[in-house]
Formats: sequence, structure tokens, C-alpha cells
Amino acid sequence: MAAISGISSGTLMISRPLVTLRRSRAAVSYSSSHRLLHHLPLSSRRLLLRNNHRVQATILQDDEEKVVVEESFKAETSTGTEPLEEPNMSSSSTSAFETWIIKLEQGVNVFLTDSVIKILDTLYRDRTYARFFVLETIARVPYFAFMSVLHMYETFGWWRRADYLKVHFAESWNEMHHLLIMEELGGNSWWFDRFLAQHIATFYYFMTVFLYILSPRMAYHFSECVESHAYETYDKFLKASGEELKNMPAPDIAVKYYTGGDLYLFDEFQTSRTPNTRRPVIENLYDVFVNIRDDEAEHCKTMRACQTLGSLRSPHSILEDDNTEEESGCVVPEEAHCEGIVDCLKKSITS
Repeated sequence: MAAISGISSGTLMISRPLVTLRRSRAAVSYSSSHRLLHHLPLSSRRLLLRNNHRVQATILQDDEEKVVVEESFKAETSTGTEPLEEPNMSSSSTSAFETWIIKLEQGVNVFLTDSVIKILDTLYRDRTYARFFVLETIARVPYFAFMSVLHMYETFGWWRRADYLKVHFAESWNEMHHLLIMEELGGNSWWFDRFLAQHIATFYYFMTVFLYILSPRMAYHFSECVESHAYETYDKFLKASGEELKNMPAPDIAVKYYTGGDLYLFDEFQTSRTPNTRRPVIENLYDVFVNIRDDEAEHCKTMRACQTLGSLRSPHSILEDDNTEEESGCVVPEEAHCEGIVDCLKKSITS
């Protein structure tokens, strides 16, 4: 489903091992970087140790299809001002244990996603637009859940993540317009479809909130699985019905969204692209579905980037950082970052 690229640190002038995740296994490179420690100054040793403790969180299953994506923006790098950290003799076993946890999380996510897909395949074998309506109703729910939990963390004073809130809102805005397009195409005409979509979405919201509180990495990967399925669904539809779609007019809401004057939010959710570099041309219904499919691929990239702590940046924030040296008042120091409720509680008590 998703091809994974490693995240390099801009502060190091050496080549670092990359984490390459294949279809059948996850390879976490630790030992080679550990041998380099004897040839580096202390500050570089600290940076290398810190970054090698981050385990990439996307492992392709045997039966998943790849989605060709571009590399996301680089992760936040260390400033080099933290206290020195001594090498931990148990770090190798810790990385192995964390890798096992990641495999377990992703195995559960793939099982749940496949189960839902089988239900949709059974119910919507010959009703394409109704299936798309249900899929888009479900697909935008995680972003509501992410923002809810992030706002709760802000209220508790644990952290502020302005970039995450901006990007997730832009993602929900994009999915909302996908939903509006499906409604204009008649996907919501049956009461049963609306009933099913709304109740699945309600359950999905609370499930995602629970997952995001316990393990943001797992919640982001589950959303990546959903978005990857959406990409594959639209891609197959385009290949099967492309010629017919080229002779059909584009819905007005699609033309307005993709070619309107204010495309700030359209650029915001595409974290692997520089703003203003993707400007769709909508001439028929085929163009609409091509762009919806491409949107889902962009969501996959963003969800993948989110699975590594601190790697998500708003595209517009990156441009602003290039134009000014002042830090945003919403940025929290590296040590304030935490993952899940357990880590937040621990840091809240000890800080």
C-alpha cells in the first residue's frame, strides 16, 4: 500500500542508516549506526542515538499494494542543546520490542480494515457512488478525532501542536468536499446508506479517540490503511470507467473546490508538497475522480509522516520559517513532546 522513505537529519553531515520497510518484514537499522559512535564527537553521538531510537511506523503487509508517493518534509531536528545522554546497553532490545509492538498494532489495523472492506464489497458490489459516499463519510472522521484529543491536551497544558491542528483541519476540509461531491452525484439517495455511514462513522470516531489517546502511531496507521483503500478504490474505478467519465460533466462543487480562488487549505493537507505546486484542471467527471484519487495518496503520505513523532510540519509553516528566524509562540520544546496519555501523564508529573 504505502512505500516508505526514511527521514534524514539535516544537522548531521554523515550518512545514517535508513529504515527500509519491505512487504514481508520491517528492518530496523541500529547496529551499523552504533559502530559509528566511536568515530564521532560527543554532540554527534547524542544526535545519532536520539534519532535511532525512533522506529519508523509503517510496515507493509504481504498482501498490501504499494502507493507511489513522494517523501514528506523532513522531521524536526535536534538543536544540540540538550544534556548529554549516555548509551543504553538495553537500547537494542528496546528497539526490538518496539518493532514487535509496531507489527502488532499494524496487524490489528490491517485486520480491522480488511473486515470493513469485505462488508462494503458485499453491500456495494454494483452501487459505486453509494459506496463512495459511505467511504468518504468514514474517511473524514479520524481528523475530527485527532483534533479533539489535541485540543484536550492543550486544555490540560501538556502540549500545543499548531501544525498538527492546521493539517488535520485541512484534511477534514478536503474529505468534506469529497463527500459533497458524492452527494451531488446521488450517493446518499438511499436512507439505508445514510444510516449505515452515520453509525459506522460514530463508532469510528470514538474508536479513533481511544486509539489516539493510547497510541497516536497506531491511530495514524489505521487512518493510513483507510486512505490507502480509498486510493485503490478510486484508481480501480478510473481504470474501469475512465472513458465513460470523460464524457460526463463535473459537479459544480468539484469545480469550485479545485479551481476556486482560495486554495490555502488545499495546499495545507499536502505535507509532501510545496504550496502552489499542485493546481488541478477540472474539465469533466474523469478529472474530478483523478484528483480525488490523488488527494487520497496525499493523505497517505501525511498519515505516514505523523507516525514518527515530530516529523509533521505544515507546508505553510515551513515557508514561513524560511522567511523568518523567529520561532512561533506555539512551538513546544522537544522535551515536552510525548506520545499517548501514559507518556503525557508521566511527563506532567515529573516536570
